[in-house]
Amino acid sequence: MTTWPPAQLDVILPAMRRWDAWYASRTDVLADIYAREGQRPTFRRDGLIGTVRRFFWGSNTGDAPSKKLHVPIAADLCQASADLLFSEPPTLTVADEDTQARLDLIIGAGAHDELAAAAELGAALGGTYMRVAWDTDLEQHPFLSRVDADHALPEFRWGRLSAVTFWRVVGEDHSTIWRHLEWHGLEDGIGVVQHVLHRGTATDLGEVRPLTDHPATAGIVTDEEGFISTLTPGLDVVYVPNQSPNRAWRNHPLGANLGRSDLDGLEPLMDAYDEAWSSWMRDLRVGKARIVAAQSLLEDHGPGQGASLNLDREVYEAVNTPPSSAASSGDLPLKAVQFQIRVQEHQATCEALLTQILRTAGYSAQTFGADTAGAAMTATEVQAKERRSFLTRDRKTRPWRPALEALAAKALAIDVVVFRSAAKADLPVTVEFGDTVQESQISLAQTAQAMFQAQSASARVRVQLMHPDWSEKDVDEEVARIAEEFGITAAPDPDALGVGGFGLPPFEETPAEEPPAGDVP
Repeated sequence: MTTWPPAQLDVILPAMRRWDAWYASRTDVLADIYAREGQRPTFRRDGLIGTVRRFFWGSNTGDAPSKKLHVPIAADLCQASADLLFSEPPTLTVADEDTQARLDLIIGAGAHDELAAAAELGAALGGTYMRVAWDTDLEQHPFLSRVDADHALPEFRWGRLSAVTFWRVVGEDHSTIWRHLEWHGLEDGIGVVQHVLHRGTATDLGEVRPLTDHPATAGIVTDEEGFISTLTPGLDVVYVPNQSPNRAWRNHPLGANLGRSDLDGLEPLMDAYDEAWSSWMRDLRVGKARIVAAQSLLEDHGPGQGASLNLDREVYEAVNTPPSSAASSGDLPLKAVQFQIRVQEHQATCEALLTQILRTAGYSAQTFGADTAGAAMTATEVQAKERRSFLTRDRKTRPWRPALEALAAKALAIDVVVFRSAAKADLPVTVEFGDTVQESQISLAQTAQAMFQAQSASARVRVQLMHPDWSEKDVDEEVARIAEEFGITAAPDPDALGVGGFGLPPFEETPAEEPPAGDVP
């Protein structure tokens, strides 16, 4: 019997399940997780029973679960992380035209969306895996795909990924579970992939079955032992940590090599944030205006039909009022009740909790639309206001850059061997991340105008400033059109001026005067 999930993930997978529940707004899972944790006493080092942490989502008292409000702040954090990294696609370049063309084809095959999704899920789970795949029935070139961290069993050596096993559930039939395991490793330095199909139970991996036994794996073509070779050196998969180090698992043999989730340590704050918003909404429900009427004002609908009060009725006749102080004073037994709604108190609490959540996660309030003055700002001002977010972005781009370089190099190598392309796999790949904040066109135009008046930049530099995404050819053509439109003639090169008549007006010979008629020379 092979226990599944593996024992190495006993601490890691529950934490990822909790972060995933916050990220996906699975309040039913949150209630189950924190209700179970609340039932287990915690033990201190001195042997005494510690205080059980109370979570709003794990409490069975107070509001019903349907009246608890969940604010998806975890999803907002993870999406902001991905936007800071990949709102503008990264630029991958190589010093060869044929190789660049193949690289653009590989990266253009849905890789940008895949990178953004991987970064978002990596922010929730602490990291993500990217692999190079190919399928000649789908594409005539390699492509990139992601695998989420909660479906991977990695192997590290010296803090570097040496192998990894991915798994997915491909079928469930009552108590029987079919799992597809995909092992990526090295054999004599060459990257290989092994595919294995297991039939087991929820806790047992079970027996090995042929890949053809299930439709999800029947189309995978391998050798007799289930291997597929990449035919090229190195792994075809990389692990990209979200942030490092992992504070909670720094002494864990496996977790110490994993990244840190943006949600790590934020659970109590996010739980309190939901509780504050739920309390605010409860005030709105309780604070609704209500009318309390005496029985004498209700209209009887007959035996078993109940009674009601018509609020649109303008005249009441022959109302029997009880001999009370209200009746003796001439007042009808009708009273409007409305409780106070504590708007300012709740708003201040929610804002304080949100500020602390963003600060702990490493983001500026400006990134989430808070703390705005309402006036338009330049890119420099935005950078200053969002400095904390951009520091976090810089921290996250550091592991992504070498990962993308390795993936691109591996994809080009497979492209040459499998698809016989003209690419050169031995050339280095350069990765540049796009600018998250861009100046507006009016701001760029004002800068270009100031450069022109100061005579500090050529037309080419000004065009590049206005259009940073243009190619060299596009810039050259635009500069030529500007020169033609304004009648600008390029000045001749001083070193070449006069050589062979270059740059000089054409020479016109003056005809010699003819002698007067009749004169003999």
